[in-house]
Amino acid sequence: MDMARISSKGQMTLPISVRKALNLKSGDKVIILEENGRYYIENASMLAFNGVEEAFSGDVEKAGFKTEEELQKYAYEIRKEVRGY
Repeated sequence: MDMARISSKGQMTLPISVRKALNLKSGDKVIILEENGRYYIENASMLAFNGVEEAFSGDVEKAGFKTEEELQKYAYEIRKEVRGY
């Protein structure tokens, strides 16, 4: 298990073992997902989310999602089906 400390500015440095496991480099973005009170960090580029927000601007509301949490839950369910876990 790795541990990170939160600075007074709310910043955190991910341990090198976590950065390597997620294939993160300086400047990369991460996505923080919540499921049943647990939080997960994933490499944004590995999830192919780069540019998705702009590409689907307005479509989220059209699809009926009212909150970001609803969208995240739906995205998690899709990943669960695709990855089989």
